[in-house]
Amino acid sequence: MLQEAIDIQQNAIAELSRKVGSKRELTFRAPTGSGKTRMMADFINRTLQTDGSIVFLVSTLSKGGLAEQNFMVFKELADTNIFPNINSYLISSEAAGEERLFIPEGYNVYVLPRDLFKDKSKLKDEGALVNFLETITLGKDGYRKYIYLIKDECHQATNNLDSIAPSYFEKIINFSATPNLKRGQVPDVEITDEAAMNAKLIKTIEWGAETDTVEIALKKFEEIRENYVNLLGVNPCLIIQISNKEKADEEWAIIKSTLDKTEHQALKWMSIINNKDKCDTNDDVKKKLPVERWKDYAKGNGSTIDVIVFKMVISEGWDIPRACMLYQVRDTKSKQLDEQVMGRVRRNPRLKDFEKLPSEAQNLATTAWIWGIQPDKGKKSRQVRLFGSLFDIPSAIKIKTTRLKELSERKDFDVDKLIAEKSKTDVTHGNIFTLFAKLQRCENGVRDLCYQYADTPQKWWRFCDHIDAVNKESDKFICDYSESMEIVTDSDGKPKEVSFPLTSVYVDNEHYQNISDWVWRRKDGSDKFSFDSEAEREWANILKDISHDNFSTAEVGDPNPNYGTPRLDGLEEPKLLNAENKYLWGKNYLANSEIKFEYYKNGVHASYPDFVLKDKCGRIHLFEVKSVNVSNAAQLDSQEYNNKILALKKCYKRCSELTEYNYYLPILENDIWHITRIAGGNEEVMTKETFVKSLG
Repeated sequence: MLQEAIDIQQNAIAELSRKVGSKRELTFRAPTGSGKTRMMADFINRTLQTDGSIVFLVSTLSKGGLAEQNFMVFKELADTNIFPNINSYLISSEAAGEERLFIPEGYNVYVLPRDLFKDKSKLKDEGALVNFLETITLGKDGYRKYIYLIKDECHQATNNLDSIAPSYFEKIINFSATPNLKRGQVPDVEITDEAAMNAKLIKTIEWGAETDTVEIALKKFEEIRENYVNLLGVNPCLIIQISNKEKADEEWAIIKSTLDKTEHQALKWMSIINNKDKCDTNDDVKKKLPVERWKDYAKGNGSTIDVIVFKMVISEGWDIPRACMLYQVRDTKSKQLDEQVMGRVRRNPRLKDFEKLPSEAQNLATTAWIWGIQPDKGKKSRQVRLFGSLFDIPSAIKIKTTRLKELSERKDFDVDKLIAEKSKTDVTHGNIFTLFAKLQRCENGVRDLCYQYADTPQKWWRFCDHIDAVNKESDKFICDYSESMEIVTDSDGKPKEVSFPLTSVYVDNEHYQNISDWVWRRKDGSDKFSFDSEAEREWANILKDISHDNFSTAEVGDPNPNYGTPRLDGLEEPKLLNAENKYLWGKNYLANSEIKFEYYKNGVHASYPDFVLKDKCGRIHLFEVKSVNVSNAAQLDSQEYNNKILALKKCYKRCSELTEYNYYLPILENDIWHITRIAGGNEEVMTKETFVKSLG
């Protein structure tokens, strides 16, 4: 799992843990597929670790077995000692005959299916839940408990719980991908879609045209299916959502007639609707299973089901990471429902070992195709491609990148020798669950080293008993960049040179700038681009001004032989003229990007410079833009922010020695640029004026 993905989850929960003391009710927002249940467990575990007087009541949907699903996740994380403070119990309404419901004490996390606590239910009418809450809040021997209510999928109403909230719940924490917020409100803690995409937790979206039919979606699915199986080892899935009411039969008839065509006979499909007698499939194996088990059968990465047709029954509470396409027939008129449904196809199916995949497989694993849902106007994904013919930019801009070697790559490292030396001192042997949890928290390199070394159970125990010593040795080696940092090489051992990807995507985040003289063109032909922050937008404007008079293209229709190759739509692209003598620059869009440099800060991370520029002398300049303006005042005082800057400087110093590029940290503070340039291992501070002059 990428360190960036781990960091974004842990940082969000650390922020939630800091803020929970200041407010009675907080909202945590994270997109579907970003690991919300695990983050919830992390928050619960951290809270219980510091305060044993707290009990959690987790209210969650009963649709799709979400309550039981959450309970099983909590139990597994506790049993494997990853979050050992959690002791969970699933509340149910099972009671024989006239027997009264009873909720036992002694647990610290209670999972409540929302629909159990409703009017005319035993849990409510018999007062079972209220009696339980009174018992634990009053406490025994004067030692009372404090109840924190977590509303999972908080956009769903919980009126009965809300009515008793003032009497029993010390804190209320709302979790959802689509929280209900009043106008002007923002979540207290949020993982944005953009941040989750950048960390590869969820996929970016390629939007289908409004006029595309189911036939077109099926053909696209069949086009990528073979690559999905060969590159990812996953059988992909296309989900089709139809209407709930009178239109459903008509829509399903059209879809089924398309699926029944000869050219689609190889596809296995199933339709799931509320009436199980009307569920259908062409998979003979699944026909032998009860309908209740169909969804579980379809979840696994190796499932043979290619197409799933459904109404609203799997919009929430059903994880199917192999799903990569969504075709929506119905018009929900609901932004929340649309986002929930889109979440079904945005999970990364190879998240755990994503960093080990080749780039083509990574791109495939982090792309979703969606038809029928209209994205927010201000949050639309924009597809971009390189200017000119396909290989102009990659041949003109070539970047060497760096990586950090793992401990196992140190020439003089001997794991047997290290363990033998440490065995001379006393070692406290842990149980298998404690050791496994410890190993799981280690860097990927240390985990890999363990399984390279441990070819017997005895050696696994031996390694894990000394894992603290191995971690210490690993940190020591990696932090010494003179030893651990190296240029990335190709299969022949030669320095590998990368460039901007041929195509990429970004999300409209406002901070707009019109640019026509850089490496990118938007697929729709517009020259309006957006940036992640106002500081980025301003820096793009600076680079634009520098290159404005030094960037030339052929005019369309010019018979110049430098004309580019024809496009699929029959039009011809202008080709860059004399690219070696011009300023070439562009935003380093993260989607598909290989322009990155590894550094260490409580784990191995990758720095993706925000901009890359090649000047008219052929020098390479890379920029990581930061801001400490008023809107980011919290960052200015943040030790974490300062540590990040120091870590980047240390990284860039060594990178500049290895690559001979110029690295910059332009920081905008109160409209003034403070620019740190690192070249040849040396650091200097520049003003905007001296920077511009240095490129002249």
